[in-house]
Amino acid sequence: MFWKPSKQKNFAFCTSEMVTKAKKTMIKKSKKGSSKLSVPWDKKKAADFLPLEGGPGRELPEQEPQKSTGTVLYIGRIPHGFYENEMEGFFKQFGVVKRLRISRNKKTGKSKHFGFIEFESPEVAKIVAECMHNYLLFEHILQVHVIPPEHVHPKLWKGVNRLYKPLDRVQIERKRQNKERTLEQQIKLVEGIRKRDQKRRKRIEAAGIDYECPEIMWVAADLFPRKLSSMKNRLGLAVEEVTTHK
Repeated sequence: MFWKPSKQKNFAFCTSEMVTKAKKTMIKKSKKGSSKLSVPWDKKKAADFLPLEGGPGRELPEQEPQKSTGTVLYIGRIPHGFYENEMEGFFKQFGVVKRLRISRNKKTGKSKHFGFIEFESPEVAKIVAECMHNYLLFEHILQVHVIPPEHVHPKLWKGVNRLYKPLDRVQIERKRQNKERTLEQQIKLVEGIRKRDQKRRKRIEAAGIDYECPEIMWVAADLFPRKLSSMKNRLGLAVEEVTTHK
Protein backbone atom coordinates (compact mmCIF):
# COMPACT_ATOMS: atom_id res chain seq x y z
CA MET A 1 0.00 0.00 0.00
CA PHE A 2 1.45 3.42 -1.07
CA TRP A 3 0.75 6.80 0.54
CA LYS A 4 0.90 10.09 -1.40
CA PRO A 5 3.16 12.86 -0.04
CA SER A 6 0.32 15.39 0.11
CA LYS A 7 -1.76 13.04 2.22
CA GLN A 8 1.13 12.39 4.57
CA LYS A 9 1.62 16.16 5.09
CA ASN A 10 -2.08 16.66 5.75
CA PHE A 11 -2.11 13.70 8.19
CA ALA A 12 0.88 15.14 10.08
CA PHE A 13 -0.65 18.61 10.15
CA CYS A 14 -3.92 17.23 11.58
CA THR A 15 -2.25 15.34 14.40
CA SER A 16 -0.18 18.34 15.51
CA GLU A 17 -3.27 20.53 15.45
CA MET A 18 -5.13 18.09 17.70
CA VAL A 19 -2.25 18.01 20.16
CA THR A 20 -2.11 21.80 20.41
CA LYS A 21 -5.87 21.98 20.99
CA ALA A 22 -5.66 19.40 23.77
CA LYS A 23 -2.86 21.34 25.44
CA LYS A 24 -4.85 24.57 25.32
CA THR A 25 -7.92 22.95 26.88
CA MET A 26 -5.80 21.44 29.70
CA ILE A 27 -4.23 24.84 30.43
CA LYS A 28 -7.68 26.51 30.53
CA LYS A 29 -9.02 23.86 32.93
CA SER A 30 -6.00 24.20 35.23
CA LYS A 31 -6.42 27.99 35.31
CA LYS A 32 -10.12 27.66 36.18
CA GLY A 33 -9.36 25.20 39.00
CA SER A 34 -6.63 27.40 40.43
CA SER A 35 -8.87 30.47 40.33
CA LYS A 36 -11.49 28.68 42.45
CA LEU A 37 -9.00 28.13 45.28
CA SER A 38 -7.96 31.54 46.46
CA VAL A 39 -4.73 30.64 48.25
CA PRO A 40 -2.33 33.53 48.98
CA TRP A 41 1.28 33.04 47.95
CA ASP A 42 2.58 34.54 51.14
CA LYS A 43 3.56 31.71 53.52
CA LYS A 44 2.74 33.76 56.61
CA LYS A 45 -0.82 34.37 55.38
CA ALA A 46 -1.37 30.86 54.00
CA ALA A 47 -4.66 29.22 54.89
CA ASP A 48 -4.67 26.36 57.42
CA PHE A 49 -7.64 24.56 55.86
CA LEU A 50 -8.55 24.18 52.17
CA PRO A 51 -11.96 22.64 51.37
CA LEU A 52 -11.93 19.76 48.91
CA GLU A 53 -14.99 21.06 47.06
CA GLY A 54 -13.29 24.34 46.26
CA GLY A 55 -13.76 27.83 47.60
CA PRO A 56 -11.77 30.24 49.71
CA GLY A 57 -9.43 28.83 52.30
CA ARG A 58 -9.88 29.65 55.97
CA GLU A 59 -7.68 29.75 59.00
CA LEU A 60 -8.30 27.49 61.99
CA PRO A 61 -8.67 29.13 65.41
CA GLU A 62 -5.56 29.00 67.56
CA GLN A 63 -5.86 26.65 70.52
CA GLU A 64 -4.00 27.28 73.73
CA PRO A 65 -2.00 24.30 75.03
CA GLN A 66 -3.79 22.53 77.86
CA LYS A 67 -2.13 22.79 81.24
CA SER A 68 -1.39 19.52 83.02
CA THR A 69 -3.34 19.25 86.28
CA GLY A 70 -2.38 15.66 87.16
CA THR A 71 -0.32 15.09 90.29
CA VAL A 72 -0.25 11.26 90.20
CA LEU A 73 2.52 9.48 88.31
CA TYR A 74 2.72 5.90 87.10
CA ILE A 75 6.17 4.36 87.49
CA GLY A 76 6.89 1.11 85.67
CA ARG A 77 9.85 -1.32 85.49
CA ILE A 78 10.89 -0.63 89.07
CA PRO A 79 14.10 -2.59 89.85
CA HIS A 80 14.50 -5.00 92.75
CA GLY A 81 15.47 -3.25 95.98
CA PHE A 82 14.02 0.11 94.96
CA TYR A 83 11.05 0.03 97.33
CA GLU A 84 8.92 2.53 99.30
CA ASN A 85 11.63 4.03 101.50
CA GLU A 86 14.17 4.22 98.68
CA MET A 87 11.65 5.75 96.26
CA GLU A 88 10.50 8.36 98.75
CA GLY A 89 14.07 9.39 99.50
CA PHE A 90 14.93 9.59 95.79
CA PHE A 91 11.88 11.56 94.60
CA LYS A 92 12.02 14.06 97.48
CA GLN A 93 14.67 15.94 95.56
CA PHE A 94 11.99 17.12 93.10
CA GLY A 95 9.34 18.19 95.60
CA VAL A 96 7.05 17.13 98.44
CA VAL A 97 5.76 13.56 98.09
CA LYS A 98 2.22 13.14 99.39
CA ARG A 99 1.61 9.43 98.87
CA LEU A 100 3.49 6.48 97.47
CA ARG A 101 2.43 2.96 96.67
CA ILE A 102 4.10 -0.09 95.09
CA SER A 103 1.87 -2.87 93.81
CA ARG A 104 2.66 -6.17 95.52
CA ASN A 105 1.60 -9.81 95.24
CA LYS A 106 -1.10 -10.74 97.74
CA LYS A 107 0.31 -14.22 98.37
CA THR A 108 4.05 -13.59 98.54
CA GLY A 109 4.22 -9.83 99.21
CA LYS A 110 6.83 -9.36 96.48
CA SER A 111 6.90 -6.30 94.25
CA LYS A 112 5.14 -6.36 90.87
CA HIS A 113 7.69 -3.79 89.59
CA PHE A 114 5.24 -0.93 89.11
CA GLY A 115 3.77 1.69 91.42
CA PHE A 116 2.25 5.14 91.83
CA ILE A 117 3.46 8.36 93.42
CA GLU A 118 1.62 11.62 94.13
CA PHE A 119 3.13 15.10 94.45
CA GLU A 120 1.60 18.27 95.81
CA SER A 121 1.86 20.41 92.66
CA PRO A 122 1.18 19.36 89.05
CA GLU A 123 4.24 21.33 87.85
CA VAL A 124 6.53 19.07 89.88
CA ALA A 125 4.78 15.96 88.57
CA LYS A 126 5.27 17.15 84.98
CA ILE A 127 8.99 17.83 85.58
CA VAL A 128 9.47 14.40 87.16
CA ALA A 129 7.75 12.69 84.19
CA GLU A 130 9.96 14.53 81.72
CA CYS A 131 13.20 13.90 83.62
CA MET A 132 12.69 10.31 84.81
CA HIS A 133 11.02 8.77 81.75
CA ASN A 134 13.43 6.28 80.09
CA TYR A 135 15.87 6.84 82.97
CA LEU A 136 18.33 3.96 83.46
CA LEU A 137 18.28 2.78 87.09
CA PHE A 138 19.90 -0.49 88.21
CA GLU A 139 19.81 -1.85 84.63
CA HIS A 140 16.09 -1.04 84.36
CA ILE A 141 14.68 1.70 82.12
CA LEU A 142 11.96 3.46 84.12
CA GLN A 143 8.63 4.28 82.49
CA VAL A 144 7.08 7.39 84.07
CA HIS A 145 3.80 8.92 82.91
CA VAL A 146 1.38 11.50 84.32
CA ILE A 147 -2.08 10.07 84.99
CA PRO A 148 -4.96 12.49 84.24
CA PRO A 149 -7.15 13.20 87.30
CA GLU A 150 -10.24 11.65 85.66
CA HIS A 151 -8.36 8.34 85.15
CA VAL A 152 -7.22 7.95 88.77
CA HIS A 153 -9.11 5.07 90.39
CA PRO A 154 -10.87 5.99 93.65
CA LYS A 155 -9.42 2.92 95.41
CA LEU A 156 -5.88 3.54 94.23
CA TRP A 157 -4.63 4.73 97.64
CA LYS A 158 -6.58 2.24 99.74
CA GLY A 159 -4.37 0.98 102.59
CA VAL A 160 -1.36 3.03 101.45
CA ASN A 161 -0.29 3.95 105.01
CA ARG A 162 -0.62 0.38 106.29
CA LEU A 163 2.44 -1.85 106.24
CA TYR A 164 1.78 -4.75 103.93
CA LYS A 165 2.08 -8.22 105.46
CA PRO A 166 1.62 -11.29 103.26
CA LEU A 167 -0.85 -13.91 104.43
CA ASP A 168 0.55 -16.98 106.17
CA ARG A 169 -0.89 -19.63 103.89
CA VAL A 170 0.61 -22.48 105.94
CA GLN A 171 -1.17 -21.34 109.09
CA ILE A 172 -4.47 -20.91 107.20
CA GLU A 173 -4.23 -24.42 105.72
CA ARG A 174 -3.29 -25.88 109.13
CA LYS A 175 -6.41 -24.37 110.72
CA ARG A 176 -8.58 -25.65 107.89
CA GLN A 177 -7.30 -29.21 108.28
CA ASN A 178 -7.41 -29.23 112.11
CA LYS A 179 -10.85 -27.66 112.53
CA GLU A 180 -13.50 -29.51 114.54
CA ARG A 181 -15.90 -31.46 112.35
CA THR A 182 -19.40 -32.66 113.05
CA LEU A 183 -20.33 -36.32 112.85
CA GLU A 184 -21.84 -35.89 109.39
CA GLN A 185 -18.67 -34.25 108.08
CA GLN A 186 -16.54 -36.99 109.66
CA ILE A 187 -18.61 -39.76 108.05
CA LYS A 188 -18.45 -38.02 104.67
CA LEU A 189 -14.67 -37.71 104.99
CA VAL A 190 -14.18 -41.39 105.86
CA GLU A 191 -16.49 -42.52 103.06
CA GLY A 192 -14.30 -40.69 100.57
CA ILE A 193 -11.22 -42.37 102.03
CA ARG A 194 -12.88 -45.80 101.74
CA LYS A 195 -13.87 -45.28 98.11
CA ARG A 196 -10.32 -44.30 97.18
CA ASP A 197 -9.00 -47.32 99.11
CA GLN A 198 -11.27 -49.71 97.18
CA LYS A 199 -10.12 -48.30 93.85
CA ARG A 200 -6.51 -48.69 94.95
CA ARG A 201 -7.09 -52.33 95.92
CA LYS A 202 -8.64 -53.09 92.51
CA ARG A 203 -5.64 -51.62 90.75
CA ILE A 204 -3.30 -53.74 92.90
CA GLU A 205 -5.27 -56.92 92.11
CA ALA A 206 -5.35 -56.09 88.40
CA ALA A 207 -1.57 -55.73 88.45
CA GLY A 208 -1.25 -59.29 89.89
CA ILE A 209 0.30 -58.21 93.19
CA ASP A 210 -0.53 -60.26 96.28
CA TYR A 211 -0.85 -57.65 98.98
CA GLU A 212 -3.18 -57.37 101.97
CA CYS A 213 -4.23 -53.77 102.57
CA PRO A 214 -4.85 -52.78 106.20
CA GLU A 215 -8.40 -52.06 107.28
CA ILE A 216 -9.41 -48.47 107.93
CA MET A 217 -10.48 -47.87 111.53
CA TRP A 218 -12.23 -44.62 112.40
CA VAL A 219 -14.54 -42.65 114.74
CA ALA A 220 -14.13 -43.48 118.36
CA ALA A 221 -17.46 -44.16 120.06
CA ASP A 222 -16.47 -42.03 123.05
CA LEU A 223 -16.47 -38.87 120.91
CA PHE A 224 -20.15 -39.03 119.91
CA PRO A 225 -21.92 -41.44 122.31
CA ARG A 226 -25.48 -40.11 121.78
CA LYS A 227 -25.48 -39.25 118.07
CA LEU A 228 -23.66 -42.35 116.87
CA SER A 229 -26.62 -44.78 116.95
CA SER A 230 -29.00 -42.34 115.27
CA MET A 231 -26.47 -41.58 112.52
CA LYS A 232 -26.00 -45.31 111.87
CA ASN A 233 -29.70 -45.82 111.25
CA ARG A 234 -30.20 -42.67 109.18
CA LEU A 235 -27.21 -42.96 106.86
CA GLY A 236 -27.15 -46.76 106.70
CA LEU A 237 -23.37 -46.88 107.02
CA ALA A 238 -21.35 -49.57 108.77
CA VAL A 239 -19.46 -47.59 111.36
CA GLU A 240 -16.58 -49.30 113.05
CA GLU A 241 -16.13 -48.45 116.66
CA VAL A 242 -12.70 -48.21 118.17
CA THR A 243 -12.40 -48.91 121.85
CA THR A 244 -9.90 -46.68 123.52
CA HIS A 245 -7.43 -48.29 125.89
CA LYS A 246 -6.60 -46.31 128.94
